[in-house]
Amino acid sequence: MGKGQVKRYIRVMPVFQLNDSIQFPHPSLAEDNGLLAIGGDLSPERLLHAYSHGIFPWFSEGDPLLWWFTSPRLVIFPNEFRIPKRLARYIRTSNVHITRDYAFSDIVRECAEVRTKKGEGTWITTAMQEAYSRLHQLGFAHSVECWQNDTLAGGLYGVAIDRVFFGESMFSKISSGSQFAFVALVDFLKKHDFELIDCQMTTNHLLRFGAREINGQDFQRHLAKHIKHITPQPFWANENTIRK
Repeated sequence: MGKGQVKRYIRVMPVFQLNDSIQFPHPSLAEDNGLLAIGGDLSPERLLHAYSHGIFPWFSEGDPLLWWFTSPRLVIFPNEFRIPKRLARYIRTSNVHITRDYAFSDIVRECAEVRTKKGEGTWITTAMQEAYSRLHQLGFAHSVECWQNDTLAGGLYGVAIDRVFFGESMFSKISSGSQFAFVALVDFLKKHDFELIDCQMTTNHLLRFGAREINGQDFQRHLAKHIKHITPQPFWANENTIRK
């Protein structure tokens, strides 16, 4: 959930070139900066295979398709999640409400536009938006929306596979809008026995919530333990929650 611009991480180096086969080199072969492979496509099959092994796409418009496995990895174990005291007070007095999977495409678009409006680059290209919309239609990509006075005020999206949620991006139009959505997401994940939230990149913002770094090998072991089935999860649908 903490990705920034891509190009500053890329230097000239040999990388693995993917072909039509839905396969990746072993994550341990990634460069020190996390770059693992180049090429392939954003088909649902490849994306689900990648995520289940801790690999994610990240590239700018006009760049080749780049795949990454970063180590150390920032994660949140739901039982270690904590809400900063100031935010907890704010939640109790806020007039927002939370939904899930109600406006997925809007959330993804806003996550992209919040950066481009600031003159920043974004990895959430048109191709990426279309790819995650397909995952959403298949029941693997999900969003959490924060609303204020019937206006979309913040939210986040990511990919859920078995008992692991892979966070992708978040945005806010009001103070703490994305944080409201994040707290609601973790509440929901706990209810459904999720074991791990992948935050990808380390940020001070996420560390405040109890996120911590683990090495790549430990991350792979957690994925192997908690991803046994790659099937859609029906409990995401029609379970909108209200937080006032």
